[in-house]
Amino acid sequence: MATLFMKAGTKIGSIAPNGYDKALSGAAGLLLVAVIVALARGHAQWSQVPAIIWAHLLTVLISLALTPWMLLRPRGTPTHRLLGKIWVLAMVATAALSLFVKTINPGHFSVIHLLSIFVLIMAPRVWLTARAHQVARHRATVRGLVTAALLIAGFFTLPPFRLLGGWLLG
Repeated sequence: MATLFMKAGTKIGSIAPNGYDKALSGAAGLLLVAVIVALARGHAQWSQVPAIIWAHLLTVLISLALTPWMLLRPRGTPTHRLLGKIWVLAMVATAALSLFVKTINPGHFSVIHLLSIFVLIMAPRVWLTARAHQVARHRATVRGLVTAALLIAGFFTLPPFRLLGGWLLG
């Protein structure tokens, strides 16, 4: 959200990964492992999971898997640009699909859906700021999305009363 208030000419230092990028990458990697372990442990119940949740999980897995690569590898390369487009599309798909997942408040939206709206607004901004070579805004937007939409939202899927948390901890 800080990107909403940054001036267009804001400069950043090196585009090399810094400590925050490394922390986000590590956290995304740990969350990815937790989701994979939860999925493996819950295999006996897979048939009971609605297709919309499987689609949502698939797009989340793509985003989580790409995040460390995007944050730790060289930036501005053709590979970074291609994977960045895939990451943005996966984030948009994740957010759009989540609007149809209404398990917390059956049949209705919940507070977590506000995050989905945030992602639908901010994910295209990742791509637009990259295209405009607004490195500081691009970096801040990516970090905001990874922090809020992947890590914080991911953390809230792990309590034992949620699907993945139940499989992981149960």
